[in-house]
Amino acid sequence: MVGVYYRPPNQDEEADKIFYKQLAEVSQSLALVLMGDFNLPERQIAERKQSRRFLECVEDNFLTQLVGEPTREGTPLDLLFVNREGLVDDVMVGGHLGHSDHKMIEFLILGEVRRGVSRTATLDFRRADFDLFRSLVDRVPWEAVLKGKGVQEGWTFFKKEVLKVQEQAVPMCQKTSQQERRRLSWLNRELCLELRKKRRVYGLWKKGQATQEDYKDVMRLCREKIRKAKAQLELNLATAVKDNKNVSINTLATKGGLRRLSILYWMRGKT
Repeated sequence: MVGVYYRPPNQDEEADKIFYKQLAEVSQSLALVLMGDFNLPERQIAERKQSRRFLECVEDNFLTQLVGEPTREGTPLDLLFVNREGLVDDVMVGGHLGHSDHKMIEFLILGEVRRGVSRTATLDFRRADFDLFRSLVDRVPWEAVLKGKGVQEGWTFFKKEVLKVQEQAVPMCQKTSQQERRRLSWLNRELCLELRKKRRVYGLWKKGQATQEDYKDVMRLCREKIRKAKAQLELNLATAVKDNKNVSINTLATKGGLRRLSILYWMRGKT
């Protein structure tokens, strides 16, 4: 669960109590990442009653705060909480978004992406025993059992018997979608190596064997290469659409591992 919260500086005690109650509930989830501007200056934590209650709530729910640098005028007003280790990594403070006087907080949320796997069972005719199928069908005395039955009654009996034979001669399998086996087209070997290098430098930075600037440089380079790779793929898709008007843009974008490319609609109309 990922949450964003803003606490006004003049928020009353009753509103704080409601928030603490909600925080206690969501903290019971298996994974919680909570970020926001809590407007609780560090220098007032021990002095203000509301600030002390906030700290008590954090401790009671076993939350960990990960921002260790000031985010506005030397004060850590913006905080990042998790309810267990290993949820967040690469926490960095720096830079401003637009005209905001708060510094940005960048971080990575770790975890496996759960893809929806189809549980639909389907007939596996590649492994079917058709000799057994024919043999079982031939054993049914069709003329005798269908004699005197109307069309609907006869069809119902025939269908029932064929399905019984099918269960014995044709095995079942789990249907899988093509999307589950699809790989991102823009993720080439060079990018994989860059991502591996980024993780290695991050580990060195955490151990004190590399500076934060070293890690920032590697991270910027990695992001730039990913951006260029995606842009090149979009250009290739646009070219494919131009050369073949019958190709669906959404189909190409999906195959390439990209979201819907609305810009390509504009490009298609101009080319």
